[in-house]
Amino acid sequence: MTKINKSEKVPKQMKAKFDAIVVLTDTFCNEHLNEEYAQLARQAVAALCRKRPSPLIQGRVNTWACGIIYALGYVNFLFDKSQEPYMNATDLCEGFGVSKSTGSAKSKAVRDALDIVPMDPNWYLPSKMDDNPMAWMIMVDGFIIDARKMPREVQEVAYRKGLIPYIPENKEG
Repeated sequence: MTKINKSEKVPKQMKAKFDAIVVLTDTFCNEHLNEEYAQLARQAVAALCRKRPSPLIQGRVNTWACGIIYALGYVNFLFDKSQEPYMNATDLCEGFGVSKSTGSAKSKAVRDALDIVPMDPNWYLPSKMDDNPMAWMIMVDGFIIDARKMPREVQEVAYRKGLIPYIPENKEG
């Protein structure tokens, strides 16, 4: 797992755009999702603001806010009824006042800009990290293995190198 910059720092010229989008994502997450989604959304907005050139320069803030939450929902199975929290894509998009096709397209733009893939450990809800096999796969001597099954010494090395999110025994991280 390659660690990404989870800072919420943004260039001065992007601060107003950051604030405008975060107001929308925070409000939506507080009303419909949870604080973990809100935190990941703030980090995603900041990461997009730091891109050069930032894709956020063009487009409406509500569309970007929707696309960011949609992208995070994609990674975290928000649209799966068996998951908590759950929300369907249509309701998510309506919450931001955009069509489902627009929300989906903006989500794709966000995922492409941030190199987000399904079950991406960098954008996974921390409370569900134990259940994400992608967060624990490391390569040892050419073999892909689950770090949770390895001796603690190997886990400590993998953690120090940023390959796993924490040492499973003590959820350090």
